[in-house]
Amino acid sequence: MIDDIAGLRRVLRENRVIAVVGLSANWYRPSFFAAKYMIEHGYTVIPVNPAYEEVLGQKCYPSLREVPRKVDIVDCFRRAEDIPAIAEEAIAIGARVLWLQLGVINPEAARQAEAAGLEVVMDRCVKIEHARLFGGLNWFGVNTGVVASRRPPCPGTSPG
Repeated sequence: MIDDIAGLRRVLRENRVIAVVGLSANWYRPSFFAAKYMIEHGYTVIPVNPAYEEVLGQKCYPSLREVPRKVDIVDCFRRAEDIPAIAEEAIAIGARVLWLQLGVINPEAARQAEAAGLEVVMDRCVKIEHARLFGGLNWFGVNTGVVASRRPPCPGTSPG
């Protein structure tokens, strides 16, 4: 399981297509503003929720298996008991990372995904981690635990 700064930074730098399982179309839901933030920072976000046709201007799919393109990160905004089935789908579609949001903890599903070759991040928010590791929270005075004289480049951009 990835739980260190270097690993989280690598995952966010190397993986640019995020399927957000449980993405809500309601602006006040955490899944909505996390997905919106990631889109604004250059990621491709694919909504996965059978309740909607479209979220954030993107076509919404009822399940991971119906997403017609390669997915790097499966970001889960679902209850812990729903995660084993999502992990199975993530494995089936060839995702690279299973990311369980804050408060979503399922060690068995994590072991299942890791055994199939996926990297796993558990009990962390993709938006918070991106902002913490690539400079988006620093004006709030949040200590990122990274000491440097320069802000690290955002993923997908060239330095300078």
